Amino acid sequence: MNIVNKDIDGGKAFDWGRTSENYAKYRDIYPQKFYEALVERGLCVKGQTVLDIGTGTGVIPRNMYRFGAEWTGTDISENQIEQAKRLAEKGGMDIDFFASPAEDIDFPGGTFDVITACQCFWYFDYDKLVPKLYEMLKADGRLVVMQMAWLPFDDRIAEKSEELVLKYNPKWTGGGWTRKPVFIDDKVLERFGVAERVEFDVNVHFTRESWNGRMKACRGIEASLSKEETEAWEREHMALLNSIAPEEFDVLHYAAIAILKKI
Repeated sequence: MNIVNKDIDGGKAFDWGRTSENYAKYRDIYPQKFYEALVERGLCVKGQTVLDIGTGTGVIPRNMYRFGAEWTGTDISENQIEQAKRLAEKGGMDIDFFASPAEDIDFPGGTFDVITACQCFWYFDYDKLVPKLYEMLKADGRLVVMQMAWLPFDDRIAEKSEELVLKYNPKWTGGGWTRKPVFIDDKVLERFGVAERVEFDVNVHFTRESWNGRMKACRGIEASLSKEETEAWEREHMALLNSIAPEEFDVLHYAAIAILKKI
């Protein structure tokens, strides 16, 4: 499904379904510290029901499944959900995944202890979604908004890789990240207050091949470009990595989490 948002990539259409296989292969990269930060705060653990919106290939539910919560994951892309189901089944995990725009999800009031949204919250229509999140959460429930991004101004490999994305997709707005808290829109703050923020630097380990795959599976490349453009980018990116990066390396990222409560 093509998504068009005038505030994202200059309105250029993108479709996560086009990169689902590579997304599943290369974007399961969040560090354990990312998940443990939630568990340490009593979130997404045994005895709780959790909804993950914008779940993609189910990275958050699958990696947190071992902590015992009952998970549901939703995503607008059917291809992403197919990958999520495949990987969950392969791992012997009982997770309910289904394809739906987040704004169309309809569960009874007070269904969930926690609702998570990782690397996706900026895509949603807050006017439609926020009232639903408020109703679906229990009175003492939590909305957890998460993101993690490479730091192009601190990491040369990230910087040069980002420059190459912009060469092929000049209007891509997914780059230029710095250390900043999760942005929470005023429309969200009408119903939720920020209870806590968690932020930290983290090095994520890659090979040339896996970093190439991770970059290819970003919105600015495979989700947006033609097959021919993507292949040309990939060849040029691998040549770049062969010239500036060892076979294995770390890329500096910044992780940020906002934990919100109902008001």
